[in-house]
Amino acid sequence: MFLRRLAATLLLTTLPLAAPLPLHAQEMASLQADAVAITGDQLLVASGGVEVRYRGQILRAASVSYDRARDHLSIKGPITVTDGQGNLITADAAELSADLSEGLLTSARFVLDRQMQIAARQMFRSQGRYTQLTDTVASSCQVCTIAPTPLWEIRARRVVHDQLERQIWFDGAQLRFGGVPVAYIPRLRMPDPTLDRATGFLPARLRTTSDLGTGLKLPYFIALGPSRDLTVTPYFSTRAGRTLELRYRQAFRTGTVELTGALSRDRILPGQERGYLQARGDFALPAGFQLSFSGLAVRDPAYLLDYGISDTDRIESRLESSRTRRNEYISGRLINFRSIRDIGGALESNATLPTLVSDFTWHRRFSGGPLGGEAGMRFQTHSHYRSSDSRFDSGIDPDSIADGRDLSRISLRLDWRRSWIFGPGLVGSLLSEGSADIYSIRQDAQYEGTITRLHGAAAAELRWPWVGSSGAGVSHVIEPVLQLVTATNDTADIPNEDSALVEFDEGNLFSLGRFSGSDAREEGTRLNLGVSWTRFDPTGWQTAFAIGRVIRSADNGQFTAASGLDGTASDWLATGRVIWPQGISATGRMLIDDQFALTKAEMQLAIDREAYGLAASYVWVQADSAENRLRDTQEIYFDGRRDLGRNWTGRVSGRYDLEAERMNRADFGLEFRNECLKVDLSLSRRFTTSTSVKPTTNVGLSVDLLGFGGAAKPGPTRSCRG
Repeated sequence: MFLRRLAATLLLTTLPLAAPLPLHAQEMASLQADAVAITGDQLLVASGGVEVRYRGQILRAASVSYDRARDHLSIKGPITVTDGQGNLITADAAELSADLSEGLLTSARFVLDRQMQIAARQMFRSQGRYTQLTDTVASSCQVCTIAPTPLWEIRARRVVHDQLERQIWFDGAQLRFGGVPVAYIPRLRMPDPTLDRATGFLPARLRTTSDLGTGLKLPYFIALGPSRDLTVTPYFSTRAGRTLELRYRQAFRTGTVELTGALSRDRILPGQERGYLQARGDFALPAGFQLSFSGLAVRDPAYLLDYGISDTDRIESRLESSRTRRNEYISGRLINFRSIRDIGGALESNATLPTLVSDFTWHRRFSGGPLGGEAGMRFQTHSHYRSSDSRFDSGIDPDSIADGRDLSRISLRLDWRRSWIFGPGLVGSLLSEGSADIYSIRQDAQYEGTITRLHGAAAAELRWPWVGSSGAGVSHVIEPVLQLVTATNDTADIPNEDSALVEFDEGNLFSLGRFSGSDAREEGTRLNLGVSWTRFDPTGWQTAFAIGRVIRSADNGQFTAASGLDGTASDWLATGRVIWPQGISATGRMLIDDQFALTKAEMQLAIDREAYGLAASYVWVQADSAENRLRDTQEIYFDGRRDLGRNWTGRVSGRYDLEAERMNRADFGLEFRNECLKVDLSLSRRFTTSTSVKPTTNVGLSVDLLGFGGAAKPGPTRSCRG
C-alpha cells in the first residue's frame, strides 16, 4: 500500500504535462491515493484513501477526478476539507474548481474553529472567500444520536460566511432553545469564533436592584480601527432609571488609554443628573521609564455604590512615572484625594484632608566600599496640601486634628549592612542607617516654619541556624535570632501624619524602625528576640512557626497599646503557616500580652481543589483613637466555590462584623457552563447604611451563546453515552 501511494505521488510530480494537476506551476500540490488512472492527457482519476494537499488545505475523499480541460474536480465522499486553522468541511459529494475556491457541496457540514457547526443541504464556495449554505442549522452544542436536539440552535434559510472579514450572516434566522423557537430575526450578523473584535452587540445582562428595579444592559461594541474601540451601553430600569455607559479604549505603540463613564437619571435623586468619569493609562517612556495615570470623578457620593461600580469611599487620582533597575529605583508621582466617606452621619471634610500630594524617590544600592557589605542611599521629597485656611490653636492636640496644615519635606537616608559567618555556623551582622530631614510647615500655630531633624540607628545581630533531618527525607531548620538596636533623634518635634498606622509582624520584628512613614522614627535602645522553626517534607508538606518580642531599656511613649509595641516589653508576636500538598494552606498571626490576652489577630485559610475552593480570613484589632479606630474591629470574610455537577458551579462570599453582630455584605452566584452555553446568575446584598446610601439587594443574569467569538471559555462537553 505504501509503495503504491509513493508511486502515485512520484508520478504526479514528475509527469506534470502528461497528467497535469490542479495547481499553478509555482504552487505545487501533492496527492496520495491507493490507485491512479490517467486517460489521455485530459482526465486523472485517483481512488482509495485520496489525500490532496494544496495551499495549506487538506482534502480527503474516497475518489477524486480531475478534468484538465475544465480545470474541475469531481469528488465522491465521504469528504473532509481542513485548512490548518481549526475549520472543517464535511460533505457527501462535491463539484469544485481546481483550487477548491469555488463549487458546490451536498449534505455539507461546516465546522469553524472546532466550535461552531453549521449543517446545510447544500454549500456553495465562491471567490475563495465566501461560503454560502442553504437550509441551515447552526450550533456549537454537542449533538448526540440519543439526544439529537441541541441545547440551542439557530435555523436559517441561508447562511453566508465571509472568510476574509470573519463574519457570519444569517437570513431568516430563528433562535431555538431545546427545539422551542424563542426569537425570530430577519437578518442577523455574528462574528465567527476566530474573530476577537467586531462591531456589534455584546451579551446582554439583566440586573435587578431594590433601588432601581429591573433593568437591562445591552452593550454595543464599535471597532473604530485596529487600535481603537468604543462600547456604548444603554441601561433602562423599571423605576425610571435611564443610564448611558461609555467605554473608549485606544492602544498606541508605547501604551494604552481607557476612558469609562456613565450618565444617569433615576428616582433615587429625582431631578438630578448622576454619573462618573474614569481614566486610566500606561505608557513606556525612553530610558526605561514607565508612565501611568488614573483619575476618577463622581457627581454624588452614593452613585458608585448604587450602580455597582465600586465601593471605594476615598477617590484617588494619580500621575506617576517610575523606573526599576537591579540596583536603582526612581519614582515621581502626583496624587489627588477626594473623600466621599460617611462619618457619623456626615460626609468627611475634604478641606481638612491632604487632597494634593506629591512625592519623588530615588533609591540606589551599591557596594559598601572599604567597609564591605552592601550600602544604599535614598533621596526623597514629599509635599501635601489642604484647602482649609484654618490654623491650629495651641490648646488643641496637633496630632489629632489637622485643619489646614500644609507640609513639605526633603529627606536623605544612608544605610549599610555587612555579615560574617564564624564559629559553629553563627551568622553575625552589623547594620546602621542615618537620615536627615528638612520640613517646611505652614498654617500650624505650633509647628509653623522650617524644622530640621537628624536620626541615626545601629544594630548588631546574631543568628544561629540549626539544620537537621529526620526519616523519609524530612528536614528541619531552627533559627534563634538576637538583635541589639540603639537609635537616637535630635530634639526636633515633628507632627506625625504618615506614620499613624503601625504594624508589628514577622516582616519588621528585626528592623531598625517599625513606623510606616518618615514623620516618626523609632528611638531608644532595644533588644529584638525571636526564634523560628521550619519543616520541609518531600511529600509537599511545609510548616513554619515563629515567636518573638521587643524589650526596651525605657518606654519612650511612641506606641499605643493597640500596636502591641507599647511599654518596655512588647506583646509576644506569634506566627504560623501550614501548607498541605492537597492545595490547602493556613496562616495565622497574633499579638498576645503577658496575661495571654489578644491585642491583634489575623487568620487565613485557603483551599484550592478541583471540585471546590475556599478563602477565609478572620481579623481582630483593638480600638485605637490614634489610628482613627474608635471601636474594636472583629470581622470574618469568606469566599467559596463548589462544583455542583459536571456543568454547575456555585459561589458564595460575605463579610460579617462580629462586633456589630451583622453582615456587611453577602454574595451568591450560580453558573452553568458547557461547550456552547454559559449562564451566570448572581444575588448580592449590601447591608451598609449611611446618610447617602442604604441597604441594597442586586440580582444579575447573563446568558452567553459560546462559539461566536468573545472571551468566555467553553466548559465540559456533553457526553453522548446512553
